Amino acid sequence: MRYQVSNFLEKELDRAGFTHVDIQRTPMVTRIAVEVTTPGRVIGKKGRTIRDLTDAISSDFHMDKPQISLVETAKPELEPRLVAKKICRFIEMGKKPRAILHSALRDIMANGALGAEIIAAGKLAAKGGRSKALRVMAGYVPKAGEPARLVKIGYVTAYPKSGAIGVLVRLVMPGTVFPDKGVVTKVEIPNLIAHAESVENTERARDETVDPLKGMTAPPKRRAPPRRPMRRR
Repeated sequence: MRYQVSNFLEKELDRAGFTHVDIQRTPMVTRIAVEVTTPGRVIGKKGRTIRDLTDAISSDFHMDKPQISLVETAKPELEPRLVAKKICRFIEMGKKPRAILHSALRDIMANGALGAEIIAAGKLAAKGGRSKALRVMAGYVPKAGEPARLVKIGYVTAYPKSGAIGVLVRLVMPGTVFPDKGVVTKVEIPNLIAHAESVENTERARDETVDPLKGMTAPPKRRAPPRRPMRRR
């Protein structure tokens, strides 16, 4: 039931920046805490959207007296699903995948993450090319054992013209204490990631660049002199 409700809210609140849902059942009501980036879109005009959403959950999943509470996401850069969705949007726009991954990893580490890994696999080349995978990583990201449960994971699929591309994001939140390492105080970031340029700033700079030929009027074309009629001898 919780998995079905989570998938339903993920589809309905995709534009509102859905990140996480927590469902708690009590003898009186069922509390549903939804974490989004823009709570205003969920509430709607005069609370109409959130009322329709509550009625849909009550009727479709036969849930008694559901109460939806909204929580605003503090740092979208530390939410794996939002990061993966942002990467997919840039890939579908035709940006370079490697530059997108470096920029996203730099933003994650700049917000205090102890480690992060981003993998993009699929039709990264032009249409007709072979599938391949790109991987960037920084910090400490455990993948096995009990410490792997402390890693947040998000997966989103992009659909450009060349073919489907899956984007997987793993990150470790700031302040996470691992049983085998304790408190991680220093995180080394590769220079390639630390000096990566933001894709948004690069595109904005391109748009603001003034074309030196823009606004100049072309010189008037010279008309050829009329031809004189040939005299017959």
